[in-house]
Amino acid sequence: MSAIAASRPARLAALVFLLAALAAVAALAAQGARGGPARYVALGDSFSSGVGTGSYTLDGACKRSVYAYPYLVAQKRKSTTLTFVACSGATTADLMASQIQAVTGTTSIVTVTIGGNDIGFADLIYQCTVADCSSALDSTRTSLESTLGARLDTVYGAIKARAAAGAKIVVLGYPQMFSGASCFGTLGISSAEQAKANQLADALDQVIAAHATADGVTYQSAIGAFTGHAVCSSSPWLNGLNLANTGESYHPNRSGHSSGYVPLVRAVVG
Repeated sequence: MSAIAASRPARLAALVFLLAALAAVAALAAQGARGGPARYVALGDSFSSGVGTGSYTLDGACKRSVYAYPYLVAQKRKSTTLTFVACSGATTADLMASQIQAVTGTTSIVTVTIGGNDIGFADLIYQCTVADCSSALDSTRTSLESTLGARLDTVYGAIKARAAAGAKIVVLGYPQMFSGASCFGTLGISSAEQAKANQLADALDQVIAAHATADGVTYQSAIGAFTGHAVCSSSPWLNGLNLANTGESYHPNRSGHSSGYVPLVRAVVG
């Protein structure tokens, strides 16, 4: 028997193995889409890790919480394995350096909030409590595309390239912070500054939506979901200024995750 003939069974076996592996990956992705067994990776910043919920038993350094939407979504889905790598303070560069590796060919669900730290949104809001921040908010709003556009494309493209074929990739947006009411929860922030902060949130929403759509991933805006539940509303899903722990300020509280973000994710992944 020739060497060529002898190698044919081995090559056939390798081909069969490859096809079986591809079929398994496709089946895993399909199961995730149906709400069945899935491998779920949660990427992103403090809005995904759970800062603002007051409990960080999963990871104190990154402030990952059992009250954060990724953990709650995983608990509500049958046979879903969660890899929770979102971290407080993360930028797009941090995500690409230390989080993206969690997404593999067997990942069937990915969620992410990212971009807020790239533009220094939290720092801007804190600045408003001690000085006039109107010009800084305006300047940040007008430079959103040049600052964030290419960075978002890099993140979304990498997630899509690494995840399983047919994976549900859900990009979540940021809510407006303020309700327009006067209250102690916005100490030092004028009504005009609150309006400009909301305008920045709207503009950020539009930039993220445009790039997510262009990159072929699903975008879920948080603007509508959090309407009526901003800081100073009668039923706030966002923390106001917390002088005892400023890091908790202007982040979703437990209701913001369970009633705000969880339904947005489940509307896509089941």
